Amino acid sequence: MTKILITGGAGFLGSHLCERYVHAGAEVLCVDNFYTGSKQNIRHLMDRANFELLRHDVTFPLYVEVNRIFNLACPASPIHYQFDPVQTTKTSVHGAINMLGLAKRVKARILQASTSEVYGDPTEHPQKEEYWGNVNPIGIRSCYDEGKRCAETLFFDYRRQYDMPIKVARIFNTYGPRMALNDGRVVSNFIVQALSGQDITVYGRGQQTRSFSYVDDTVDALIRLMDTGDDVTGPINIGNPVEFTILELAETVIRLTNSRSKIQFSPLPADDPRQRQPDIAKAREILKWAPRVSLEDGLRETIAYFKDTINSAPR
Repeated sequence: MTKILITGGAGFLGSHLCERYVHAGAEVLCVDNFYTGSKQNIRHLMDRANFELLRHDVTFPLYVEVNRIFNLACPASPIHYQFDPVQTTKTSVHGAINMLGLAKRVKARILQASTSEVYGDPTEHPQKEEYWGNVNPIGIRSCYDEGKRCAETLFFDYRRQYDMPIKVARIFNTYGPRMALNDGRVVSNFIVQALSGQDITVYGRGQQTRSFSYVDDTVDALIRLMDTGDDVTGPINIGNPVEFTILELAETVIRLTNSRSKIQFSPLPADDPRQRQPDIAKAREILKWAPRVSLEDGLRETIAYFKDTINSAPR
């Protein structure tokens, strides 16, 4: 039986990946230090014989026997990764070193969950994998941006030096059920504000753009990338190429929640990218993948989840 290690497995994206593999019959080892992950996300898997949970911080070495490794461990929203930026960088860099070392020892295939943030505030639009990015290396977001860029460097150096089977996925704005109420990313912020009747906070004039990928689509792409041959390393963009302005997103959330919330404009945060849209030609060609869930359909599922979460919270 294939044994799969998923670091950050109790997080938003990681828990969906764990669930998909558990249901497929694989043996899954979920590793998380619960900095942003939650036991609630994987509670429904705890009684499954092919699921195991290990509390561990990837900045320290890990000694287990596995066949495949998904390295997802790292806080992914600004509110979390800026809270302890030194630890964020350590998680990306030391975590990559430790997981690559493990993969080298046990001869496992390993996938790095990188990010569209490696493109920074892009001067190329849409962003292709060959684009080197426009990142501020000393800004408040650089702990995440540069940490992920360094992790990619390590992955490709291990490939060149040790001929290891690596995969690098550059993930664009993913959303869906199991995002935390305090996640801090734009979709969860807007939904929580709308359901609570608060004003929706839009930075700038809301004309900056993002491309939103529903979590089921992202997980499908990650699994397809892991299943490719050793000659496929990436990086490969994983995201939805349909671009929306932040103002359009806010208006859509208000409409779908039937909220009376008003839109409140605030100054743009430092280094906030103006445009973000993936070129997914490689994903279409190599993975035979394209997102299937529309923004409205995905938002409906996500709103329903947040309604249940808010209604069931202790008062």
